Amino acid sequence: MTRSNGRTVRDLRRENRTAVLRRLYFDGPMSRFALGPATGLSSGSISNVVAELVAEGLVEEAGSVDSAGGRPRILLRVAPASGRMIGVDVGETRVRVELFDLTLAELARAERPLAPSAEGGERYEVGVVVAHIRDGIAEVLRTAEVPAERLLGVGIGVPGIVEHTDADGAVVHGQTIGWDAVPLERLLREAVDLPPEVPYRIDNGAKTLGQAEMWFGAGRGASSAVVVLFGSGVGACVVMDPIGPGRALEWGHLTVRVRGRRCRCGAQGCLEAYAGAEALLARWREAGGRPPAGADEETALTAMLAAAYPTDTDPGGADPGGADPGEADPGEADPGGAGPGEAAPPGTDPGPDAVALAVLDETAEYLGAGLADLINLFQPERILVGGWAGLQLGSRFLARVAAYARAYALRHPGGRTEIALGTLGPEAVTVGAGLLPLVDFFAQGGRRPERAPSIPAPAWQTALRDRVST
Repeated sequence: MTRSNGRTVRDLRRENRTAVLRRLYFDGPMSRFALGPATGLSSGSISNVVAELVAEGLVEEAGSVDSAGGRPRILLRVAPASGRMIGVDVGETRVRVELFDLTLAELARAERPLAPSAEGGERYEVGVVVAHIRDGIAEVLRTAEVPAERLLGVGIGVPGIVEHTDADGAVVHGQTIGWDAVPLERLLREAVDLPPEVPYRIDNGAKTLGQAEMWFGAGRGASSAVVVLFGSGVGACVVMDPIGPGRALEWGHLTVRVRGRRCRCGAQGCLEAYAGAEALLARWREAGGRPPAGADEETALTAMLAAAYPTDTDPGGADPGGADPGEADPGEADPGGAGPGEAAPPGTDPGPDAVALAVLDETAEYLGAGLADLINLFQPERILVGGWAGLQLGSRFLARVAAYARAYALRHPGGRTEIALGTLGPEAVTVGAGLLPLVDFFAQGGRRPERAPSIPAPAWQTALRDRVST
């Protein structure tokens, strides 16, 4: 049956189920009485939808609450055990795989380190990544004793641009890691032992971070936001609908300096060539700083912060006495301190490393200018900075970034945009990846993917194929 607006009764039922599931998920537990005004559905529709969802095990009772003069009202919630999702973060140094229940409680985790390929640089072997995802999925399912048939799907966050094609599914263009049109979804379907009806949802890592922060983190309650992923490189996701998906931006490859530093993408003058953790550490080294030999990026960044703020027990903490851009030189060292990389005389305060401070402030200015572009283009209510490097640098660094952003942005949108750190930690990309199958599950009204029926080809196709083969 089709209604006059083109929607069928089946479409309407799916939309009603979606509305109830989303409201219970984000704001539950709730009573049937409260669900009506929250979803805009009639009491009859609420009763029918809830009865279906309870019968299917998607919704369960969660206690009761007193009503005004009547019987207690039963509270309802989405049943945590009614579905399982896998989230995968394909980073540039490791692959993390996590198994979640429907409430995003972690059930199992597996991590596999990534090493550069034989070609060196930032190129990573596709076969190795696929094998890590395959083994990680098998490990978390085995550890949690969850049959693969219980999965709502596998969500994967990757660096680069993701193109969705009819032939190969998700294809990844990861220029900074040497991936040129990699048919990742097809490769995973060939390698991973999962039922064919279990969907893969592959998207940009900044987008999965944005999804997580908007639903459960610092973006909750905002009408619009830009979520920045600051790790080895930088990326961003713009969200104009707090419930809907965001849009990934290759923000790190915005040109900030004509004929500037060579970016790892191959171009010159990209923001990422100045503001990513990899570039930040390289610039510190070039200016005379001494990162620990053989240290990974996270350890080296910790050492840089310790050099810049030697007396600060929390390098990421707030800096209430920090200068605004244009005031005292932030790279000015303590006159009695040691130079970059030098040992301080016994019994003296080593003082801040002038080189480390100068490089950090220059990085803050580049990031601030980049954020100003986002403010001017999208005028978001909030800008949220996440990723392991952004969170490690913390609010001390962010205060200077925000000051530069407001100095470079137009006054009106700049004054209305809040700039803050994300609140879900450095593993939020994995959480956001796990949400990708859940988004589809809710959009389908809580219906699991079904195996497509096998329909035989027309007889003439078989006859002609046999004729050609003989």
